Amino acid sequence: MLYLVPTPIGNLKDITLRALEVLKEVDLILAEDTRTSSHLLNHYQISKPVSPYHQHNEHKVLQHLVDQLSAGKKMAVITDAGTPGISDPAFLLVRECIKVGVKVECLPGATAFVPALVNSGIPANRFSFEGFLPLKKGRQTLLKQLAEEERTLIFYESPVRLVKTLEEFITYFGEDRVCSVSRELTKMFEENKRGTLREVADYFSQKTVKGEIVIVVAGKTD
Repeated sequence: MLYLVPTPIGNLKDITLRALEVLKEVDLILAEDTRTSSHLLNHYQISKPVSPYHQHNEHKVLQHLVDQLSAGKKMAVITDAGTPGISDPAFLLVRECIKVGVKVECLPGATAFVPALVNSGIPANRFSFEGFLPLKKGRQTLLKQLAEEERTLIFYESPVRLVKTLEEFITYFGEDRVCSVSRELTKMFEENKRGTLREVADYFSQKTVKGEIVIVVAGKTD
């Protein structure tokens, strides 16, 4: 049995009772960063074995994990924050488990883009989650395509690249396109800045940006 267990994106209280129950009963917890996950596990007095599972080793350990799961072990995948598989490792393991008949269950829980979208004031009935944009190859081509997208667009970005990305959005989407930038969601210094792309880009260009970033951009309108 493989469980995908969402973990808090900031506030440690944002975890479900069922998630805690699963983490306490599995044989092994697969963690994106064992040091980061230790804060959560220690807080809730969970002392199960923890093994690293991240983008740099997921191919290497894949078959070994599947063999253990096939033999009857119960495992839980957690990431540094949010739901495994959303811009974080999990897809390869899930696909292989399905292929060999290992049961997979994903618990509902925290995902950063949902609160960012809902509190943006931008239509949430139809949206396209793009995650992190390519750093180089294919970036301009994708931005040209997204410029014509009528659905609300959602992106993840690092604080050091935020202003540059907003400036690129201005180039391809136009400076008057409405957007919202959320950072440090659920944490002490949570901030949600809304306005046009130009207004938001100018705002963040005047300050040092820290924390996890979600950008929500309105879709193209006639």
